[in-house]
Amino acid sequence: MSLFAAVLLVGGAAACGGQPPAKPTPSASPSASQPAASDPTDARTQLAALAALAQDHHFAALYRFDAPGQPPRNVVATVANDGSWRVDIAGGALGGTTDVAIVSLPAGVFQCSLASATNPISSSCVRVAARGKPVPAAGDPQVERVFRQWLTVFTDRQAALSVSPAQPLEGSQGSCYSVDSISASMSAPVDVGIYCYAGNGLLTAVRVDFGTITIASAPVAAPAKVDLPGPVVDGDPMGLASRSPSAPPLPNSSVESSAPPG
Repeated sequence: MSLFAAVLLVGGAAACGGQPPAKPTPSASPSASQPAASDPTDARTQLAALAALAQDHHFAALYRFDAPGQPPRNVVATVANDGSWRVDIAGGALGGTTDVAIVSLPAGVFQCSLASATNPISSSCVRVAARGKPVPAAGDPQVERVFRQWLTVFTDRQAALSVSPAQPLEGSQGSCYSVDSISASMSAPVDVGIYCYAGNGLLTAVRVDFGTITIASAPVAAPAKVDLPGPVVDGDPMGLASRSPSAPPLPNSSVESSAPPG
C-alpha cells in the first residue's frame, strides 16, 4: 500500500467515491504541553517555538480544505525525513478541474498535475522555483504555503508580525494564534489569519482568506523521501483559472490517484 493510500485509509476518506473526510470533532482544550499565551509577547515567543518544532517535524497527514463557495476537498501534506516535502490539493488548478501537487526537492520546487477518477490524465511536473523559493502567483494553489513557507517567517523575531492568542478553531488541536501584519503600509509577510499547532509542531488547523484547512486524521509515519508523481516536462505551470468558461464544476476529488511511491 502506498503512503498516500495509507493516509486516506487512516483518515476514513471514501477513496472510491471521492468523498471528503468527515469534519473533525473540535478539540476540548489546547494541548497541555503548549498552553495558550497570556499576552502578545508570550504569544509571539510561543508561535516561534512551535514553528521551529514544525520545521523539524516529519509526517504525512490528511486534511480537509474548506474554501468559500466550493465543496470540501482533501489535502495531503507530507514532510519526509530527508526534508523534501509534498502537498497534494484536490481541485487545486484549472478552475478546480485538475488535482495538483506542489513538491519541494533538492533540485527545486515543482508543480505537478495529478490523475483522478474524473480526470484520468498522465501526471507530469514543471519546475517553477528554486528550492526554498515560493511558487509564482499565477500557478500557486496557496495551500502549501501554510505548511512550509511561513515557518521561517514565524521563527524570525524581526518579521513584521502581530501575534496574539486565539480561540481554538473547530477541529483544531493544541494552541491557536491570530497572526497579522504590524504595518498597514506594507504587504503582510504571511497569509494573515489563525494558525493552530499541536505541542510537537504539527499544524492542526488554519483559517486564512482563501479558506480553512483542518486535520482530518491522525498523521502517519513520514517516508524517507518524497518523489515526483510524473516526469519533468518543459512548459508553463498550470494556472488557477479554468481553460474555458464551459469547464466542468469542481469535483469532490480525494486526490486518490496521486500517491507517491510507497
